[in-house]
Amino acid sequence: MADQTGIAAHPLRNTLLNEAHARPFESLSAPLRVSHLVMHTGTSGRRDEVEHMSALCERLQVDPPNAEAGHFVLETAQFRLRWERHTEFSTYTIFVNGAEPEPFADTAIQSLPSSWLPGLPGELLAAMHVSLVPAASVEASIDSLGRYFHADSLAGSECAGRAASVWTDFLADQSGFLRFLVIDDSLNAMQAGRLVQRLLEIETYRFMALLSFPLARERSADITDMETQLGTLMDRLATVAELADERDLLTALSDLSARVERQMAQTNFRFSATAAYGTLVRRRLNALREHRIEGVSTLDEFMERRLAPALDTCVHMGDRLQRLSQRVSRAANLLRTRVDVALEAQNRDLLDSMNRRASLQLRLQETVEGLSVVILSYYVVSLVGYAMQGLERIGFMPNADIATALSIPVVVVAVAVGVRVVRGRVIRSDANAG
Repeated sequence: MADQTGIAAHPLRNTLLNEAHARPFESLSAPLRVSHLVMHTGTSGRRDEVEHMSALCERLQVDPPNAEAGHFVLETAQFRLRWERHTEFSTYTIFVNGAEPEPFADTAIQSLPSSWLPGLPGELLAAMHVSLVPAASVEASIDSLGRYFHADSLAGSECAGRAASVWTDFLADQSGFLRFLVIDDSLNAMQAGRLVQRLLEIETYRFMALLSFPLARERSADITDMETQLGTLMDRLATVAELADERDLLTALSDLSARVERQMAQTNFRFSATAAYGTLVRRRLNALREHRIEGVSTLDEFMERRLAPALDTCVHMGDRLQRLSQRVSRAANLLRTRVDVALEAQNRDLLDSMNRRASLQLRLQETVEGLSVVILSYYVVSLVGYAMQGLERIGFMPNADIATALSIPVVVVAVAVGVRVVRGRVIRSDANAG
């Protein structure tokens, strides 16, 4: 495909261009109510989600999403529902314009059909309400905010260049929803949209980041046990001397290595995801551009005090497993080297023994060769004697005994030369074959 310049375009060019605008910020204005659900669905739940959204669209007589859609916005007169599919979770955000009697008294999620919500695919991971209200409609003092939040856990700050203040306690209400109160002093529509979106993303990514925290605590004892086992095996490595013991130790190290790799395979994705989600949380917090309100913690301070230790624990567990894997690998390589050196020594001793045996066999062969010359010479001289006696009887040989005696040196030399020639041919043939 070529553009107007005639230059051939990469097949993914349009996709990459559109990705920057795939999920734009909403344009929002106070008063507004927002409810946000995070459903953990794994990596293969998109089809069920599209079908469930399509069922709601059919019920409300709205065009359904495309079968391959990864996000969709449902507009009605009462509410706007935005569904977004992510790698391992999906979000449902409900926006309802208009004021409430007081913050969180009439939440946005109440606008959805109550029978549709229980069928949402996946498992509910995080849920939150955001109430965006004009500054004139609510008193922003710490005492008055105690009506909506727990005073002991209250966190808040001025955000977006002091155009708004954000308040929360990061605690779930009786319905299991976290609450964010955004008091609009001078936000424009795009600022409000960005601020609300970042608050929702902070909580979404915070929950996703903490998914591995129970896993880290659960696997901590196993990792400690494997580290202790490795230390014990390394102590044995320093004292073991017999080849059979070294092989047993190598088998134990191989079993430990398999155990470590199995743990890494089961936890690596989750721990890596925690590091990535933790980075996203910190970026969203920085994007809030918070300014302190005296007497309460900022959102960033609250996260740093409560979230950072949990994230550090998960990252630390992943690092421990990685280092343990490397240590086991180094120990196994060291032990394999020792076993290889021991086997080479055994092979060297075996070759020396074979060389000694070959030398002995050569000496025996040379001894047998001398005896063979004598024996063969005896038989040949005997045959010569018989021949001479026959010649003497028919008159061709005057004295058979003298002729036989004279043939002995000749026969011995001939037999010795013949044996040497035959042995030389055998040696050359074996050398050529090798």
